Amino acid sequence: MAARLARILLAPLHVLQLATSAKSFLDHPLIGSARLNRMGLHRARVRLADRLCRWRRRRLARHVRADWRKAFDCDGFVAIENAVDPRDFPALRQALLSYEGPAREMRQGDAVTRRMAIDPAMLDAVPQLRTFLARRDIRGLFHYVASYRTEPLHYIQTIVSQCGGNDPDPQETVHADSFHASMKAWLFLNPVRAEDGPFTYVRGSHLYTARRLDWEYRRSLSDPAAIDRLSARGSPRVSDDDLAAMGLGPAEGLAVPANTLVVADTGGFHARGAAAQAGERVEIWSYARRNPFLPWLGGDMLSLPGIAERRVSWLWAFRDRFAHRIGQPWQPAGVRRPVDGPAEDQG
Repeated sequence: MAARLARILLAPLHVLQLATSAKSFLDHPLIGSARLNRMGLHRARVRLADRLCRWRRRRLARHVRADWRKAFDCDGFVAIENAVDPRDFPALRQALLSYEGPAREMRQGDAVTRRMAIDPAMLDAVPQLRTFLARRDIRGLFHYVASYRTEPLHYIQTIVSQCGGNDPDPQETVHADSFHASMKAWLFLNPVRAEDGPFTYVRGSHLYTARRLDWEYRRSLSDPAAIDRLSARGSPRVSDDDLAAMGLGPAEGLAVPANTLVVADTGGFHARGAAAQAGERVEIWSYARRNPFLPWLGGDMLSLPGIAERRVSWLWAFRDRFAHRIGQPWQPAGVRRPVDGPAEDQG
């Protein structure tokens, strides 16, 4: 009786959440409703989010270099070699690899991901980093891919592969982050070889074609309790057969030299490539995702100077405070450098 009453009282909130980025088929009674999805609820949300995204991108297109825009529109990502002036890159790389600051780590399977917030302290210590992130051409590309004029969250990220653990890294399975567009970017500080587990992407999978929409409809009818947990929570994993049904090819690994910037729409299908041996990958990692149903480009108060560069620390502190309710996968790892081994290996 109490559970039924709670569902009734929460029903207005659940309806409002349909107009947000809420995506879990497992936790949301409307998003996961087989009856509503047979009637086309999920497909309608995907289609509307895509139409609004394309409308916003058309308005942002003039701020993006034509060759970058053409590559992204075709493939869903753009890879830019020598993104930083080659004369300046060695100093930037050295400053970041030797920087010491508070870090957080998360283990997934046999991989550990470490993140250090690009915050006011780091920006003051590494002015070349501030210069890079303030470049108008880079910001224009970030905004176009995100489809919003919003400031991404920025980190120094280290991925340590094959460092123990009995389970595989779930990021190595080809997937989409959500049912709508989002932006992720990587400026690689070291070369990334095929055997290092490079970022992989299914070219053209950011386009919500009729075949993609049909696939989205079919997957919305699956019992969320009977499929893998990450797909049930709205980050769908795909098989080779799924990709073929959508007219897409396999994911391709992007082996790239140092000083390459990759910017991708992770609403498209992507993965972390499987590493052939233990090792680490260090990068400037940026991320932006907003409510896909907003019809405007800006208006993000958290993107204001003085606020934007402090958001990561605030977000970590918020999740620490309410970890018992919402979880906190990112555990403090002390003061670290990007090239230090995982904190758990240091005793």
